[in-house]
Amino acid sequence: MAFGKPAAPNKRFQSFDLLSTLIAVVKMDGAVLFANAALEDALGTSRRTLEGSRFGVCFQEPQVLATAIEGARSNDFATLRYEAHLRRFNHEPMPVLVTLAHGDKAGELIMEMSPLEQQVRQDREERLIDQAQANKELIRNLAHEIKNPLGGIRGAAQLLQMEVESRDLIEYTQVIIHEADRLQSLVDRLLAPHRRPHVVGDVNIHEVCERVRSVILAEFPRDLHIERDFDVSIPEFRGDREQLIQATLNIVHNAAQALAERRAAGDACITFKTRIARQVIFNKQWYRLALELHVIDNGPGVPDAIKDRIFYPLVSGRDGGTGLGLTLAQTFVQQHHGVIECDSVPGRTDFKILIPLP
Repeated sequence: MAFGKPAAPNKRFQSFDLLSTLIAVVKMDGAVLFANAALEDALGTSRRTLEGSRFGVCFQEPQVLATAIEGARSNDFATLRYEAHLRRFNHEPMPVLVTLAHGDKAGELIMEMSPLEQQVRQDREERLIDQAQANKELIRNLAHEIKNPLGGIRGAAQLLQMEVESRDLIEYTQVIIHEADRLQSLVDRLLAPHRRPHVVGDVNIHEVCERVRSVILAEFPRDLHIERDFDVSIPEFRGDREQLIQATLNIVHNAAQALAERRAAGDACITFKTRIARQVIFNKQWYRLALELHVIDNGPGVPDAIKDRIFYPLVSGRDGGTGLGLTLAQTFVQQHHGVIECDSVPGRTDFKILIPLP
């Protein structure tokens, strides 16, 4: 496929160039009126080459598009969705979800093509958002319900301790008080994100990483290596620095603990990696720029049994874990309109924090 001089986009369709999804505007005969920049990049073909050509040749199944356009011509549907494979220059075909709808002008159809991998990711993010909101309400209500009887149990144990003389019985009351205090501490941690005010200021993500790095290396001074792969061009942004430190610390601390065998072998490694993502969609919003902070470790990976539930409260892959670290981290990042994603296989686990940039 040849590359020509970039053609000036039709002014009516210029806003489509701002989208990260692949957009084509076609006539009823399948000829391309407009292709946005994302579609150019995906196909490896210039806009000038695409416009005026039959768009069906860009698919492995051109007849499916012809049938869909025929249905549009007959007004059989308002919007049609189907799966297809886009041909790409020097690349494997790309599986996409095609959405075909009538344009503003008669005889024009707008085709939106979302890579299926991206569609799956968006669906997963939507589930995370809905689940996080449900978790937030559940945790808040449960914690408040626990607080009052817990205080009564502790108070009764203290009064009982004052009345008994047997050392054995006093030890029992002390166990009750100790366990009540432990549960109270857990409840306080559950309620912490909802109590603490959001303190907004200028945040440098690399200062956040350095703070977390120093804390973790103080706990694991000899047997853990932490690498930095920073994009120093990332600008400061407005946010709650302490919340982001805590969110990152929770992720890194989990990684350090998961690396127990690697630490014993002397090759445990965690990597901080920062990048700028352009034209990305997460949390159902499109952002021109976003921060990507990756926390990558070479540990055993997240157990398959909990891989889809690691951000749920009280779910932990470690004996003795509270299962609150990642839940709180996700809550703090979502308060910055961001999201945490996880990609894990044995030998490489990547927690990616995405936060919009100005």
